[in-house]
Amino acid sequence: MAHTFDELVAKQIAADEAHGRLRQLRDTYDPRTRAHWSAQQRATWETAWRAWRDLARDVRVAVTDYARAEGRPLHEIEADLTHAVRSDEPPEPGTPSR
Repeated sequence: MAHTFDELVAKQIAADEAHGRLRQLRDTYDPRTRAHWSAQQRATWETAWRAWRDLARDVRVAVTDYARAEGRPLHEIEADLTHAVRSDEPPEPGTPSR
């Protein structure tokens, strides 16, 4: 269980990084040729996918537990977490600045 909001942020960042690695592999390996991947490529992909899946699950559980412990709605915690993790990123084109 995440005891602090900073722990939630760290978990979300780890999950986002794992997802980025998975996207990088997707771009490198070309999913349209998946039937022709080598055994090593397939193992690397599956390991990366499992890592992302497990980290994303851990984030969901931690956020739910944190919201329950804080007595706040889940969607508020999720919104705060999204803002905290993404606040360093430049705004999307067409998005008003804060």
